[in-house]
Amino acid sequence: MRIGIGGFQHETNTFAPSRAAWEDFAEKGGGWPRLVSGPAMFQAVAGANIPVAGFIEAMGRHTLLPTTWAAASPSGHVTRDAFERISAMILQGLSLAAPLDGVYLDLHGAMVTEHLDDGEGELLRRVRELVGPDVPIVASLDLHANVTRAMVRYADALVCYRTYPHIDMAETGQRAAELLSQRLAGMPRPHVALRSLPYLISLCWQSTDIEPSRSLYALVGEIEARGATSLSFATGFPAADFPECAPTVWAYGASQADADAAADEMTRAVLDVERDFGGKLYTPDEAVEEAMRLARDASKPVVIADAQDNPGAGGSSDTTGVLRALIRHDARDASIGLIVDPEAALAAHRAGVGKKVRIALGGHSGIPDDEPLDTEFIVEKTSDGRFDTHGAFYRGFHMDLGPSACLRIGGVRIIVASNKVQMADQEMFRFAGVEPRRAAILVVKSSAHFRADFSPIAQTILVCAAPGSMLMDAAKQPWTRLRPGIRMAPCGPVFTGRSATA
Repeated sequence: MRIGIGGFQHETNTFAPSRAAWEDFAEKGGGWPRLVSGPAMFQAVAGANIPVAGFIEAMGRHTLLPTTWAAASPSGHVTRDAFERISAMILQGLSLAAPLDGVYLDLHGAMVTEHLDDGEGELLRRVRELVGPDVPIVASLDLHANVTRAMVRYADALVCYRTYPHIDMAETGQRAAELLSQRLAGMPRPHVALRSLPYLISLCWQSTDIEPSRSLYALVGEIEARGATSLSFATGFPAADFPECAPTVWAYGASQADADAAADEMTRAVLDVERDFGGKLYTPDEAVEEAMRLARDASKPVVIADAQDNPGAGGSSDTTGVLRALIRHDARDASIGLIVDPEAALAAHRAGVGKKVRIALGGHSGIPDDEPLDTEFIVEKTSDGRFDTHGAFYRGFHMDLGPSACLRIGGVRIIVASNKVQMADQEMFRFAGVEPRRAAILVVKSSAHFRADFSPIAQTILVCAAPGSMLMDAAKQPWTRLRPGIRMAPCGPVFTGRSATA
């Protein structure tokens, strides 16, 4: 069989300050492989924990015809230029590969562009128009997808991750391959049931390492095993200000009754645990004081998640709220990363290891209540920022953070990088000379992905709400375009159709 493959990954925080331009996909990648077209795609993604790699491995017996695969670090809107250029490359690749027996796309599901609310829905529409009604199209999605009616309409099947941290990305590509294989073997296009949930869930409480998501995702597999062709639950990305932003459940079945039954059972389960999504959010001072108290008797590091400046959700990864608290309370044996500040990294390289250098560090992205930390630091290590990762989330990735450095002020070490990547792997401390297992306090700019590699070494985890563009209380986002009637947080206030800040 001849199968066209491609991918376009972006998670859009419409409240974030920076946009995803062409160069963010073509030159940076944000920790993912950079934009790649044609047969070079196979080598670029080989062995990585990403869906397209799992799909390629599972479908190796077929003729796979690669188009273009691209990803960029989460941010504000994707520019019209980037969306149109990359979409055109995928469509051109599919056109040149014709005739096709099937199409697989590695998508995110929460892409908003300067001119489109639903980037993936529009891309799928264009692909469907190109290949016609009979060629099966299957796509894999992120667990944080805001699944729309257009996505469901134009794809034969959609399947999303079942873990957060996303340690099953490659496995999800394999599940997409199984669905496409069934269609290629003659299975009719399955019936589908889509359910949109009536409340938003903040990112830090969506993790499948904790309840209630742990049990909910176990239930997904149980219901599917009882006869549904496929069942998915996406907890959604609660920072995309458009009407179809919401957690969703969707099911495929041999009949509409089968699909409806599976979707309805899963939806009831998600509704039943609404009040269980939540937990303690610490201020920067509270988090540091509690971490210092716990660290006195701890045998392992206390981890603070600087969750609102998570670059994996559109944050700038340069706010200084928690760093200032560490310095203010004279924390000892503490490390924080990543602070993304290319100018600071270059200043450290120019100064040299062992030297003192005055830097206005971080705080350059205009986040309210944040500003650069202008003071003197000691340069402990410099690096070109290139290394391999080994944790469950970033498994098999070849990182390129650009010119990087470890700076120290008092008892606090700061990992400074030039390229924006979520701190979700222990190697992201080690490459800069910090052994994370020996630290008393570790601060990671991440909402939940860090748990995959840091939970095993953590004494405890504290979730901190410091300045950042990804608010952990979704009800506090300045919504203007949500679906009227949806609750902006579990058991929280209802969006009435007016600005949440009015």
